[in-house]
Order: sequence, then C-alpha cells, then structure tokens
Amino acid sequence: MNSEQVIEVRGLTKKFGGLTAVNNLDLNVYRGDVFGFLGPNGAGKSTTIRMLLSLIKPTSGEMKIFGKSITKNRKEIFSKIGAIVEKPDFYLYLSAYKNLEILGKLSGADTSKKKIMDMLELVGLEKRYKSKVKTYSHGMKQRLGLAQALLHDPELIILDEPTTGLDPQGMKEIRDLIIYLSREKGKTIFLSSHILHEVELIATRMIIISKGTTQVEGTVEELLKSEKIIVTFEIDKVEDAMRIVNESKWKENFKSTSKSEINFELTKNEIALLNKFLIEKEILVSAVVPVRSLEDYFLRITEGGAK
Repeated sequence: MNSEQVIEVRGLTKKFGGLTAVNNLDLNVYRGDVFGFLGPNGAGKSTTIRMLLSLIKPTSGEMKIFGKSITKNRKEIFSKIGAIVEKPDFYLYLSAYKNLEILGKLSGADTSKKKIMDMLELVGLEKRYKSKVKTYSHGMKQRLGLAQALLHDPELIILDEPTTGLDPQGMKEIRDLIIYLSREKGKTIFLSSHILHEVELIATRMIIISKGTTQVEGTVEELLKSEKIIVTFEIDKVEDAMRIVNESKWKENFKSTSKSEINFELTKNEIALLNKFLIEKEILVSAVVPVRSLEDYFLRITEGGAK
C-alpha cells in the first residue's frame, strides 16, 4: 500500500441544530486506493462528502487533501479533484460534446476536440457525441458526468453513489471504468455506495460508518478474511463425512447437515484446509459455496456494533 495520504480526516463533526450528522469521524485514504465509503442511510456519508468538497462547513475537526488544509488551500486542492455528487446536471438541449466544451471552459480544463473526444471514448459515448443530452438514458448521463469530472485529469475522484438507478450492464460499465482509472491511470477513487456487492468487487480499502461515527476501517481483504463465514460443502457421502469430521478438529466448526451437504463456520483461510482434509479422506467434494459477503459483514457491524 502506498503510504502517501490523499485524504486525512480527524475528528470531523457536523451538527444541524440538535442533530449530529457526523460525529468525530476519522478516515484515511492513500494514493492509489479505491476507497469504499459505506454506511446505512442517514449514516452521514453525503454530509461528509459535502464537507470534503467545501459545499458545507464542518462544525469542528480537520480535513486535509494532498497533505494540505482544505480551508487554506482550497483552489490548489480542488484543481486536482473530480467529483460527482448525486446526479450530474447538464444543458439537456445541447449535445454531449457541447456540454463538455462549455463546462470544461468554466472549470479551466483542456477543451480541445481531441481531449473532449478522448473523454467521451473513455466512458463509451463517442458514438453519441452529437446527440442532445435529453435523449440520453440515466446511465448515459452518469457516464457523461464521469467524463466531465475527468476532463481536467484529476488525481482524486470522489463519486457519491455513481451507479444509482443503473441497470446491471450500466453498473458493470461504471465498475470497469473505475477499475481502469485506478489500475491503468493511477487515480485515487473515493467511492460512496449502498450497493455493497459492487464495492466488494472493486474496493481495495473501505470504511463503514454508522450514526456518523467510524465502525471499522481497513483493507477489504483483511476485514473480510478475519470474519468467520458459513460455507456449504456439497459431498457424496454425508454419513461417512460426518463420522470423519466428528473424529477431527473440524468438529468445532460444524454447523448443520442435509442430504447432500455439510455446513461449517470457517475463516477464509480455513476453507481450503478443510477441503484438502476431506479429499484426503476420500470424500468427494463437488462444490464449496461460501455464503458470506460484504453485505453480511456490513449488517453485523452496523446493526450489531463493531466487535
């Protein structure tokens, strides 16, 4: 992991009258991260993003981006950030190309024809560059919003629910684009989303917040690997397998059984070890099906509290 911090938040708090939307929040985003920012509705995600983008002022706390205070270095910092907050707005009766040209000039970005067409190609809209935006689907508008956010070649991209309202194909296109921007272009991505499966597929690190407060933060792999999950082993000889299991250390992991399968509670590392054990005991394993996901982990953290 790159040790250079792109976003550093300490003790961030935002109160609206008697409501505390964000409460003493800490988070760390490093260069090259695809950082998943997760929490249930009302957890304070959008409020945090608006504070990071200087759209609202915090009640207290410190925010640094690229190692510099947002309040003291706003112009320099925001010249290196691209963002989509909620749904992007465009001039609906103008073409995609004309929208990018106008919006790019307003932000001081390169608005040469090559640059604009490169961005439209990147998001898969180059064949519709002459079409009026009013003819675009919701997914196409989301992709055009990404093209706008990328026009000035930002180092940090902040995306607030970028796949909201998209069909599965549109979600995949946005996911693939985020992966490309991270791996091929070296961008740092800060991604707020309620679609946990999407985050699990693309995020390298994540934070889960609840009631405006950090619950857990770390790499997706390490956070999920430490969790015990229910794993179904589909096998050919359940009775023989149960006899062998009951005479081994794996007895402690046994949860339940049915006609053709046995369920165990295992860590990610234990799955391969148990599979190897069963095969060595001449038990034919036809399938191994983990039934834990980021969603299960998320619900445990936000509903039951971090452990």
